Amino acid sequence: MGDRKNRSYDPEFKKEAVRLFLKKEKSTSQLAKDLGISAWALYQWRDEYQKDVESAFPGKGHLKPEDEEMRRLQRENAILKEERDILKKALAIFSKHRE
Repeated sequence: MGDRKNRSYDPEFKKEAVRLFLKKEKSTSQLAKDLGISAWALYQWRDEYQKDVESAFPGKGHLKPEDEEMRRLQRENAILKEERDILKKALAIFSKHRE
């Protein structure tokens, strides 16, 4: 077997591969061979595409909109917790000085 490294493909390539796969003009193995990918990759890409057509294959470093919102909210939540903890400590320090 050839020495295959993990390759990355851009979203447009994946979408076009899935489109060709769904047309069923060629066998899966022939299409995969023509595209230089594995049949397994075609099946995986098809499944991902069919789960969410609009957000399929967001690309490296990009998240689906709902995942991006979740990440933003988690960051915001962490910052708010940190600020709350700082205020609690400050309140404790100032409460000691009043006594």
